[in-house]
Amino acid sequence: MKNILLFITIALLVLGCQNNSTVKNIVSEEGPKPFPNGKIIDLTHTFSRESIYWVTAKEFELDTVAYGDTDNGFFYSANNFTTAEHGGTHIDAPIHFAKNAQTVDEIPLENLIGSAIKIVVSEKALKNPDYLISVEDFTDWENTNGKIPDGSIVLLETGYSTFYPDKIKYLGTDERGPDAVAKLHFPGLSPEAAKWLVNNRNIHAIGLDTPSIDFGQSKLFESHVTLLSKNIPAFENVTNLDKLPIKGFSVIALPMKIKGGSGGPLRIVAIL
Repeated sequence: MKNILLFITIALLVLGCQNNSTVKNIVSEEGPKPFPNGKIIDLTHTFSRESIYWVTAKEFELDTVAYGDTDNGFFYSANNFTTAEHGGTHIDAPIHFAKNAQTVDEIPLENLIGSAIKIVVSEKALKNPDYLISVEDFTDWENTNGKIPDGSIVLLETGYSTFYPDKIKYLGTDERGPDAVAKLHFPGLSPEAAKWLVNNRNIHAIGLDTPSIDFGQSKLFESHVTLLSKNIPAFENVTNLDKLPIKGFSVIALPMKIKGGSGGPLRIVAIL
């Protein structure tokens, strides 16, 4: 619990920090300083009208309510925004594909904050937009780095974030609507690898730099079903994974706390 409280302290400060800034003065001079020299890497795409959403989901809109000097002599700015739960950098809560599973407000913080590892498949994925991350990709990582530690947050780097927000390169199509689903092409986690993870490893969460944990041509969304049925949330459309080491870093992934939500916008950062 002590470590969790320290992580939460960092998380509250992270939201006001600039990208890639250094963590300083996180707690008082008298108290412990977690990650005293840690660099913060923002893994979140900025939300805007350019943000990429599922082809059948409502896209992000920001409407200006006020912007300018008031008659009382002070400046005032306010906006309204509307968006689907699933788009931009966001979280898939277990309820998204698993009946009676956790909603986004019910996910334990312990599953969203903790030690992380990164598995790189970009050399394969950039050559094949329909690449399926395999069991072998995980076992190859373990042959070099040791077994995936219990309670890890696993991040999968495909290299696709470099295409964001170009819809044709990132999604495979810039069309929208139900007919566009069949035209989606991007890498994802194979159903076999998802089953291997839940049956053989104890992970807290998983994320990747594509629009979905299942690849674009998936019709049954088996990887979603396998992972979310075990209350393992997924982070989608993350970025800057190329700036992370293979292991030895931590992740803080805090979504909008929507009661009963199947997902929501996510601010995710790594601390090296």
